[in-house]
Amino acid sequence: MHYTTLILGAGAAGLMAAAQAGPGTLLVDHARAPGEKIRISGGGRCNFTNMHCDFGNFLGANPHFHKSALSRYSQWDFLDLVQRHNIPWHEKTLGQLFCDRSARDIVAMLVAETQAAGATLWLQTRLRDLSRTDAGFVASLERDGRSVTVTADNLVVATGGKSIPKMGATGMAYDIARQFNMPVTETRPGLVPLTFPENRFAPLAGVATPVRICHGSASFDEALLFTHRGLSGPAILQISSYWTESESISIDLLPTTALARILRDKRRVEGRRNLTTELTQHLPSRLVEFLGQTLDLKGNLGDLSDARIESLATALGSWTVMPNGSEGYRTAEVTLGGIDTAGLSSASMMSKTVPGLYFIGEAVDVTGWLGGYNFQWAWSSGHAAGTAIRTAQARAG
Repeated sequence: MHYTTLILGAGAAGLMAAAQAGPGTLLVDHARAPGEKIRISGGGRCNFTNMHCDFGNFLGANPHFHKSALSRYSQWDFLDLVQRHNIPWHEKTLGQLFCDRSARDIVAMLVAETQAAGATLWLQTRLRDLSRTDAGFVASLERDGRSVTVTADNLVVATGGKSIPKMGATGMAYDIARQFNMPVTETRPGLVPLTFPENRFAPLAGVATPVRICHGSASFDEALLFTHRGLSGPAILQISSYWTESESISIDLLPTTALARILRDKRRVEGRRNLTTELTQHLPSRLVEFLGQTLDLKGNLGDLSDARIESLATALGSWTVMPNGSEGYRTAEVTLGGIDTAGLSSASMMSKTVPGLYFIGEAVDVTGWLGGYNFQWAWSSGHAAGTAIRTAQARAG
């Protein structure tokens, strides 16, 4: 069987690429259904993009690589597609867009787009071998218990990264890249909870509070969640993409509270008020109790000197913690690193050294923030590859 384009991976990026590449496209995936990560995302509602998506919301060795694809297919383009399919949606915090009903609406929309484009979808199909000859790419596939050999002029790798291995995630994309002598950067879990020794925060498990979290030049105002294993919540997931082992993280526990001024004012009028009682007006009581193990929170407000007030405000405004690791790919939402963008065209996502070979989505060394940014990268990079293939076909034919 010969196809113009073979796409490996029917996730977000693969489905988008198939919808653009058009007739002569074969899209394959090992799963029973397409778009499984889409289906489970956002609590089943799919945070499909972000209204504030901008070039600065992405990490990678080349901070400019993603600009081309994102500018040519933006969040507004994908939102227009959603609305054309009459999918109801709503905006949540920080520009995050979700389906009103179900993430399945997004999957159904993308499948409908691939069908309308004339692409073929094979599920429960596994890649057993891959090579390249003068005739193009040759893939040995296992489908319905039998071996099928497929040749294709173009190969698009959209198999994702290593995150959430229980859903079948592997390093296949990196193996394929190395097979064709393409560079791969170091990978690690991203958007992942962080762990601490000796279950340090286990007594606070379930407690959540808004914070400002910082590491280097990165800063996020989000919620922090204490767990039996360490720290989680949007704030931690965001900063985890910037953190590396043996580094500390700074947390402002009261980012919108002028604590020093409040304590000085209350000292004048409520001097007999206990300090911990006042702090529980601004922080969860269990957290205040926990902090009292390392900070001097004894006494009444009237006993506080200006120096002690300033010292306490500083301590709570720059609470420093030292994670000893992360929960790994098991719970990571994305994989940092991947196919080195130095080996790809930013306009088409095609290899600079292997004509017809494309890498898109999470497999590439482009990682977005939490909040719909990684889906937008999938849509944009898939669109870039698919349209490049369709344009090349039109010129050739």
